[in-house]
Amino acid sequence: MKANVTYWLDESAKRFPDKAAYVDEKKEITFGMLRAQARAIGGELAQRGLFKKPVVVFLEKGVDVLVSFMGAAYSCNFYSPIDVDMPGSRVNKILEVLEPALVITTGALRDVFSAYDYEGDFLLLEDILAQSQDKPESARDAALDRARSKGVDTDLLYVLFTSGSTGIPKGVTINHRSVIDYIDWVTETFGITEKDSFGNQAPFYFDNSILDIYSTLKTGATTYIIPKTLFAQPVLLLAYLKEKKINTIFWVPSALIVVAKLKAFRNVDLSDTLRRVLFCGEVMPNKQLNVWRKFLPDVQYANLYGPTEITDACTYYIVDRDFTDEEPLPIGFPMPNTDILVLNERDELVTGEEAGELCVRGTSLSMGYYKNPEKTAEAFVQNPLNKAVPETIYRTGDIVKYNERGEILYLSRKDFQIKHMGHRIELGEIETAVSSLQEISLNCCLYDGKRSKIVLFIEEELEKAYINEKISRLVPDYMLPDKVIHVEKMPINANGKIDRVKLKEYIK
Repeated sequence: MKANVTYWLDESAKRFPDKAAYVDEKKEITFGMLRAQARAIGGELAQRGLFKKPVVVFLEKGVDVLVSFMGAAYSCNFYSPIDVDMPGSRVNKILEVLEPALVITTGALRDVFSAYDYEGDFLLLEDILAQSQDKPESARDAALDRARSKGVDTDLLYVLFTSGSTGIPKGVTINHRSVIDYIDWVTETFGITEKDSFGNQAPFYFDNSILDIYSTLKTGATTYIIPKTLFAQPVLLLAYLKEKKINTIFWVPSALIVVAKLKAFRNVDLSDTLRRVLFCGEVMPNKQLNVWRKFLPDVQYANLYGPTEITDACTYYIVDRDFTDEEPLPIGFPMPNTDILVLNERDELVTGEEAGELCVRGTSLSMGYYKNPEKTAEAFVQNPLNKAVPETIYRTGDIVKYNERGEILYLSRKDFQIKHMGHRIELGEIETAVSSLQEISLNCCLYDGKRSKIVLFIEEELEKAYINEKISRLVPDYMLPDKVIHVEKMPINANGKIDRVKLKEYIK
């Protein structure tokens, strides 16, 4: 039984000491070097007496971030990444909540960090790595091994911060056991081995990155950290996948949609390269997925679903049949060792095709929001179906239903559910209908409560009358958009999802 994810690194470093583990634009690191450098960092943390403490990693996205993550994990501390481009006000709010014991950064970035509200200790990466080359074995190793031996699998591995409704970011806490369970499932289900290579898209402060990072750590695969600029250049992006022989990608749908929209497949043939295309984070329209399936019919496609609070994903659907452009793609079935409860407003299990809130129980659950008992109590609640013993479920706020095949269909966010013209409407259902139109790439629906209007945002110059005529066969009249706003380019947030907060500014 493994109580710490770094035991995977120990094994992979022993099996593949000279094989590339992670590769970025500037350098690559082998499993052997990764282990040595991570243990140097972890040993320093242990010698400073840090145990089960929050450690901030403030570095440019790349190999060094992952080395730092592993260093924190080796010493039984937990990491929290802060992006170097994050607005200062958000950084300060995170620091206020987290109160980190230490910040891992570089000498140059330390000067940047000094502008924030932090007066604690630093660990400069270049200093520790230089020392590790001079003293590969030291007293730090003994301190590190003592620390790790005290750890249990419910110790925290990381805290990732999501947006909070009050403006205060919420720190989602995930322990080692949750990640171990998740990665065991990923690698077994998709047959990941040391022969595979991942193309990482997700920022390391976004939970989608967990699949790439830890599948690599466990199996001895290789992860290529794709330069962010390539996601705006689809042909070059596909050429990069081909050049690096990347056979597995796990991206947000927005990234896949851009590739399908610009028909990059006509310029780059990936039929002998890609084996798996996995996606998660938002709805994947079948119209764009069908473009991928047309050009790469032999690839395995899978739709994973789940918020950060349940260790990236809790349901999955391996695409096993054809879909029309206007059909919704199922989010599928619960992962093993995960139970899905779809509850109606009376906290009863739904029946038939009744819609309800998706709730989750199992080891995938976060331990709650860091130092935020009020928000934790709102979302992590006693299972209303279990009156005998304490049992926590997480209320996702997502509205779903079962189809005739027993597959779960995502409908919308609970907070995207509106009351309009006397009808309860899921805005996601309108978005699915609009996505089926040949001319549409990205779209988003919001509700203008002040004027009681459904507002549709699109990039294309299409008239409202044309859109409503086309989708009237898919949704009833009361769900047709009242207003269409054309945006030159759909705003995308740091996680690669449509930025709904930004779009609200267009509603006047």
